[in-house]
Amino acid sequence: MATDTSSLLGAAINVASHLNTTDALRNFVDRAARLTGARYAALGVLDSRGNTTAFVQVGVTEEEVEILGHPPRGHGVLGAIPVDGPLLLDDLTQHPDFGGFPPGHPPMYSFLGVPVRVRDQVFGRLYLSEKPGGFSQHDAEDMMSLAEAAAVSIENSRLYAEARNRERWIAVSQDITTTLLEGTEEEEALEMIAARLREVAEADTALIVLPSVGDAWACEIADGVDAHELIGLVFPPDGRAMTVLKEGSGMIVDSLTRLRTLRLRELARFGPALYAPMMLRGEGRGVILLLRRIGAEEFDLSDLAMAESVAGQAALALELAAARHAQDVASLLDERARIGRDLHDLAIQQLFATGMQLESARAHLAERGEAALATLFEQSLGSVDESVKQIRAIVHSLRQPDTAVVLVERLRREASLARTALGYAPSLLIDVDGVVIAGDDDDSDLVDTVDNRVDADIADDVVAVVREGMSNAARHAKASSVQVRVSVLGHGPTGRVVVDVEDDGTGVDPSVTRSSGLSNLAARARRHGGTFALGANERGQGSLMSWQAPLS
Repeated sequence: MATDTSSLLGAAINVASHLNTTDALRNFVDRAARLTGARYAALGVLDSRGNTTAFVQVGVTEEEVEILGHPPRGHGVLGAIPVDGPLLLDDLTQHPDFGGFPPGHPPMYSFLGVPVRVRDQVFGRLYLSEKPGGFSQHDAEDMMSLAEAAAVSIENSRLYAEARNRERWIAVSQDITTTLLEGTEEEEALEMIAARLREVAEADTALIVLPSVGDAWACEIADGVDAHELIGLVFPPDGRAMTVLKEGSGMIVDSLTRLRTLRLRELARFGPALYAPMMLRGEGRGVILLLRRIGAEEFDLSDLAMAESVAGQAALALELAAARHAQDVASLLDERARIGRDLHDLAIQQLFATGMQLESARAHLAERGEAALATLFEQSLGSVDESVKQIRAIVHSLRQPDTAVVLVERLRREASLARTALGYAPSLLIDVDGVVIAGDDDDSDLVDTVDNRVDADIADDVVAVVREGMSNAARHAKASSVQVRVSVLGHGPTGRVVVDVEDDGTGVDPSVTRSSGLSNLAARARRHGGTFALGANERGQGSLMSWQAPLS
């Protein structure tokens, strides 16, 4: 029977009263079934390609839904519904686009299909079937009117959702600002940003792509589904991530799995994606990549705008971390200069005075015939002279810390720098073919051997590995002692350099599945054809980080 005007008006008001999109859609479908007397009613929500991304229905039992396995994909007769009017059929099985019912599908004949348009775009399609006596033209007109009311409800619920979503983004932005002002470490700040972004964007995985070895860019931070498998993933120079980095503007992809030009097959397991460049003063510092599972709702422009804003804060996190590091280096250089002045102005002068007193005493003893004592004083004078030489060498190295120095000295400098972060002096042991370099002039040949066998490229990585190993122990291990051993074994392609960093801290946390620093070390090892491993030490009371690379 035809729907009276008051019932249609009441239904329209009821449908338009919902601010929650899911509730609005469910109410729309239920009202449509009641007003027309249809046994079955459903609404298929479409993505930008016309595929069904959500399906709300009444009439089909739970058992039948389970047998069918998945909702209609929106093709065939359903896809033949016009974008600007209804499709009215007495028997849908006679339509030329009908392709048959899947097994377990209840029989349906009379059919009414209506487009639901939001902002002049088809948001979805309303499907009605099995009305006793069939659907009339009046039913079609009523459903078109109800679809317009549903469009208003959907638009209102979208605006409401966007406002609530904006509030959540602003809250995340405030949290990030607070974290930056507190001086949180760079890696910890980026991990927090990735986790909060994934949460607020309702993404399944969040990646942060940063500069890696050489000119490469790699995933340094990952949070969410398959995060541990994506750490260290190197992004191609002509891919989408690098494109948004160069252009300085973000990008939304409806589905990575459908892309024909996807170069990273590891990302083919995801559907919708959002790329947001980390821009600071017009320069790209990295890329934030948000990913959702296949079939999930696509990201929209409001998500992109907010993500780009937060990505700018992530770039600021890197800038502040670099500034803090520069400040620490400046403080260290000032401290070096002060120590150098004190050693030169005080220690050396006192040793000179002591030497003069010893020389006077030696001469007096020699005049008295005390040869044995005079010889002892002569040896003491030699020790004083040697101490003056060593202090002068130390002062020279302190005054010129950035000049080219041998690898052994660079490693000793790293150990000295790590003392501030650790709160104690780490143990550093360097050996060549099992012979330990003790640190005196007699080992100068061994020091030169290290430089001759380890070329500059590998030496830079060795220093970086030692630095990161001690830094990791300071930040995460809660250790009371750290031992670093650098071994140069053999020479040429058959030789290798081995770096072991061991601590007595809390050991490796199995819940931690990501670390940009550690992934960098693995990348450095792979670049030279070497290996990297992190695990418990032999005593089971701490961790052992082992890195090695062949000598070239």
